[in-house]
Amino acid sequence: MRIAFLTAPEGVEQVELTDPWQAAKDAGHEPVLVSTEPGEVQAFDHLDKADTFPVDEVAGRASADSFGGLVLPGGVANPDFLRTDDQAVSFVKAFFEQGRPVAAICHAPWTLVEADVVRGRVLTSWPSLRTDIRNAGGTWVDEQVKVCDHGPNKLVTSRRPDDLKAFCETYLDVFAREAA
Repeated sequence: MRIAFLTAPEGVEQVELTDPWQAAKDAGHEPVLVSTEPGEVQAFDHLDKADTFPVDEVAGRASADSFGGLVLPGGVANPDFLRTDDQAVSFVKAFFEQGRPVAAICHAPWTLVEADVVRGRVLTSWPSLRTDIRNAGGTWVDEQVKVCDHGPNKLVTSRRPDDLKAFCETYLDVFAREAA
């Protein structure tokens, strides 16, 4: 299965990109880095620059129907940038409209709030997003990983890098079940 990993050109939390990416590869899937611009994305280790990664596809030209699911890594700057980019928000929204599974960790649900897809859903995130999620009509919970099946697709969310092991196991299980 092809899995889209959507990031901004700068600001993605490296471990929240690389751990789920490697987990997808290890499970036999094809991870694809989608960004708002061609070239490379600059990852961060908290506030320090880390590695760069080559962009495979651009959000404005990528189609949700060519992927089995979507992963949204966090980092504070990453979703803050994505939620201001209309093409990125449309790309995310398309996964929900098509009933495809989505996984988001840490600050990534900010992009979900902007795409107006949290209403009626139960999810978790970095604690500072709690009010944004509630204001967007969602229910925020403080859990390591949360699977919500409200609507036609499944949404997997986690709070922070410490939750990555559970996040990766859960999102891969959910994506595999949805593809079957």
